[in-house]
Amino acid sequence: MTSTSRRPGRAWIITPGLHRDRFVGAQKSGAAVAVVDIEDSVALLDKQTARTASESFFALPHPLCTLGIRMNSLTTIDGIKDLVALAAYTARPDLIVVPKVDSPRDIELVAAALDTDGYTPDIWALIESPRAFDTLPAIMRADRLGGVIFGSADYAASVRCGLGWDALRYARSALINAATAANIPAIDAPTWELDDPGILRRDAERAKELGFYGKGCVHPRHVQVINDVFTPTTEEIAQARAIVAAADASGGTVTTVDGQMRGTPFFNAARVLVTEADRRS
Repeated sequence: MTSTSRRPGRAWIITPGLHRDRFVGAQKSGAAVAVVDIEDSVALLDKQTARTASESFFALPHPLCTLGIRMNSLTTIDGIKDLVALAAYTARPDLIVVPKVDSPRDIELVAAALDTDGYTPDIWALIESPRAFDTLPAIMRADRLGGVIFGSADYAASVRCGLGWDALRYARSALINAATAANIPAIDAPTWELDDPGILRRDAERAKELGFYGKGCVHPRHVQVINDVFTPTTEEIAQARAIVAAADASGGTVTTVDGQMRGTPFFNAARVLVTEADRRS
């Protein structure tokens, strides 16, 4: 198996490793990435059961998305056991989510344990502690890091702040800045309100505006809203094409489009959007 794309998709769904009955639903939810979790959603006494059960998540026929696993922290005995088990899996994940990352060494250890000549999974870091934010530049330089995910619940618990958007704006902005500097994607944390699609849509729109590449979720009904928000609209693509055309016509100098001044930063952003739209079509 080869490494998956560094930018595997906008909507990520996570499902508990103990609930095999949810595995198929997660993979068919429409999310681009489905992650089975053997960390926070599993009680300590059930870790081995979840570790064993989760292998079947990767053995299901004809998966429709990138498949991943969230292992336990490498600072715990269960994290070490996870690496041993993953190395022995017959059916293997495309992607490994490493929680509680606060050093590039965490990424290096997972790669050293799992990489073989025929298997190099994407390795993503969950950034969810004040210490991780203090060492973000070093973490981002890890050779095998595919991307980062914001762990809002653990971060908020660590700093004793609320889970509201304003309370976590700094952390999200810092993560986006560091990820962009390293040219890797960042995925926002799930919205924990399960039954209010308005809150979910507002959170997803804010995450997109801030620069996140996509967003996690814990329920299949959240997937479509996330996909809708992060997929450029017909109007956005048309506007981007107009900006690219204006850039070409002006020879790359400052010009106007629909009464608004446009220059190099706008040209570059528009070209990226057009390229992505053309690739999907």
